[in-house]
Amino acid sequence: MANFQVNKTFQEINEKIRQGKAVVVTAEEMVGIVRKKGTVKAAREVDVVTTGTFSPMCSSGAFLNIGHTRPGIKAARVWLNGVPTYAGLAAVDCYLGATEPREDDPLNKIYPGEFLYGGGHVLHDLVAGKSVLLRAEAYGTHCYPKKSVEKRITLKKIPYAQLCNPRNAYQNYNCAVNLTDKTVFTYMGTLKPRMGNANYCTSGQLSPLFNDPLYKTIGMGTRIFLGGGPGYVIGPGTQHNPDVERTDRGMPRSSAGTLMVSGNLKLMSPRWVVGVSILGYGCSLAVGLGVPIPVLNEEMAMYTGTGDDEIFTQVIDYGAEYPTGETHSLKEVSYAELKSGSIEIDGKKVKTAPLSSYVRAREIAEILKEWIEKGDFQLGQPQELLPS
Repeated sequence: MANFQVNKTFQEINEKIRQGKAVVVTAEEMVGIVRKKGTVKAAREVDVVTTGTFSPMCSSGAFLNIGHTRPGIKAARVWLNGVPTYAGLAAVDCYLGATEPREDDPLNKIYPGEFLYGGGHVLHDLVAGKSVLLRAEAYGTHCYPKKSVEKRITLKKIPYAQLCNPRNAYQNYNCAVNLTDKTVFTYMGTLKPRMGNANYCTSGQLSPLFNDPLYKTIGMGTRIFLGGGPGYVIGPGTQHNPDVERTDRGMPRSSAGTLMVSGNLKLMSPRWVVGVSILGYGCSLAVGLGVPIPVLNEEMAMYTGTGDDEIFTQVIDYGAEYPTGETHSLKEVSYAELKSGSIEIDGKKVKTAPLSSYVRAREIAEILKEWIEKGDFQLGQPQELLPS
């Protein structure tokens, strides 16, 4: 064990939470505490730092059990409000992906490739308590003879609904610009020609994995805020890539870690599970996610006390370069610069805008802080840390 002046355990912090004695601050508040008092004193005084992010997270979806019929059906194809699901599971299980578009989307008929409604919108409707049209087809078996069913379902009435997102909470992401002479439409939003704007998609100092950049407290079993209810990290997300260049404080300078997360959809809120449509790209799901970071020692105090001016990302051309898969950084910029409203590239002032909501990220961190202070939410000690 490193020779830290402060050493706490998950068990000790959870006991303080149970007794109502834990000191909990948001990551935004921790920046000021560390800069004023230093890492050792901050580590002694603070037990938990809460984080938050709210932005489109395309690699999301839910496992649903639609309930048995009479007679039974082995559903081979399932649609929810016209959105296809993956039904190659058990008899009435399916997986609804956030980016799957509705087959008969009216906008797509007018503008091919454009969609108003998809899997993320179905998830939002379910969480909002709305009824959704279920249609299923089957080939029929002796034990499951029924070949089709059509009915309306609600989240309350179906037996099981589990949000299971393969890749959320990206640890850092590109800042996108467009160097071509034409407007381009991307998952990073609409990008005007000749660097007319710059879009980014991270909450910076509030973002979960910036507050534990080397994954010393996060892994399988970490308890989190997910979609407005409790959830868990169930492993590294797809495209988890910790082996990137980092600052001397451990902060990645480019895209790095990701989380695979899961939680009971029935406990979630439509405020934090929101279907979105991105012009020229398609459908997605905006997810609210927050991770509590235990301040086990002064090293964790340092990480959680890192501010936007100490966290950097790369400006990438999404007009010509990104589609080829071969990219290079036009410039490295800090999140403080991005949040200022403009950055300067090759002598040109470029307006910036976030796809993520810092206001909602702050709200998530505050909600998680309140849960912990009330003793309603204890830390989950990971059974296996994320690969580092």
